[in-house]
Amino acid sequence: MLGRIRRWQQRHWRDRSKAERVELYTVVTWYATTWFFALGWLLLPLVGGLDHRPVAVVLGALLAVVAAFQCTASNRLTRPALDHYLGRAELPAGGHRTPAVLLGLALTLIVTLSALDAADPMTIRLAIGASLLPFGLLYGLTVPVRVFLRRSAVLSLLLMGVIWLTDRDGVGLLATGLMTAFHTLFSLLACRCGAWTLSVLWEAERAREVEARLAVAEERLRFGRDLHDVLGRNLSVIALKSELAVQLARRGRPEAVEQMIEVQRIAQESQREVRDVVRGYREADLGVELAGAQGVLTAAGIDCEVRAEAGELPAEVQSALGWVVREATTNVLRHGDANRCAVGLRMRQGHVVLTVENDGVTGASGSTGTGADRAGSPSGGGSGLAGLRERLAAVDGSLVAGVVGAGRFRLVAEVPLGDSAASAGTTRERVSEVTS
Repeated sequence: MLGRIRRWQQRHWRDRSKAERVELYTVVTWYATTWFFALGWLLLPLVGGLDHRPVAVVLGALLAVVAAFQCTASNRLTRPALDHYLGRAELPAGGHRTPAVLLGLALTLIVTLSALDAADPMTIRLAIGASLLPFGLLYGLTVPVRVFLRRSAVLSLLLMGVIWLTDRDGVGLLATGLMTAFHTLFSLLACRCGAWTLSVLWEAERAREVEARLAVAEERLRFGRDLHDVLGRNLSVIALKSELAVQLARRGRPEAVEQMIEVQRIAQESQREVRDVVRGYREADLGVELAGAQGVLTAAGIDCEVRAEAGELPAEVQSALGWVVREATTNVLRHGDANRCAVGLRMRQGHVVLTVENDGVTGASGSTGTGADRAGSPSGGGSGLAGLRERLAAVDGSLVAGVVGAGRFRLVAEVPLGDSAASAGTTRERVSEVTS
């Protein structure tokens, strides 16, 4: 049972984006903070600082129960308050009503304990702080900062006045003011600043999505422009020459045959040009893919190191290896939780060897950052390890992928080179190392 729960938690965590993981961690931290202060600043001090008279014990027990309800109400309101701050949804009407009532009840019990001298002064001040926190954490998210500070100041003055009437202690009066001021600032720093960080993170996430959509749109426009440039003129010429051939044929002129031959030639030329355009989109340039892999992984927060130690390669070899880099990079982003990724390209005994290694092995099932467990299906021919092996097989290459150590996954593609390519690689060797 525990193993199934652990595997469910791992899948649940792994399926979230990085922004969602940060948000979940932040919310859980807020949950724990309220209970921590209730336990450390209220319940434990009450055990040692409460008078043993029956009325004191009853009031202390009631205060503990109210504190538990305060924490529960605060936890239930955390998500709606955060969604309100992030602009996802409006806070439900009367959302703060129950926490406010519980806060008033808790402060009333604390003042009663102080008036009856049923607890020592330090316990009273700690209890005030523990009671203010569950309400202040979320109230600071849903109102402007100036409003929160102004109302907190008013509440602090009221508490100081009431506590002064109960014990007439100048030091205690100062301690009460300091306690309320501390929890006011703590509420803003712990919750408001955390929510602001989340808003910046989500804004960056949305910006990346917009940038990706713009890149796709730009690529579509470029593709459409290239097709228009290739086909537009040729189709216009074909239409004119076809119309001329029709006119000549109606007149019985032999030149109609020549015009149709010209139409056929232009149509065949158009087919060739379209194939060239499509081939340019289907073939992957190795240099461009290496630079793109570094840029994409770095933008995703993954430390990427690229080493290229190879010279000129045949076009078909560059295309096949470029697809390996593209697919491996995509799978590191989609299927793993890598922090570092190393891409290496080198010449070795008449072979060019491409290595992609990352530390994204997660989970007990061996799910890897390169998607070996998901991308191995033979379908598609253009994605997954099976598709990459097919592309490499066209240039007599091979692909090996698997776990090589604790938390590391390595993909190695090797392609043999002819004599001319090998000599070109040794005479025009270049070494570039980029670390980010």
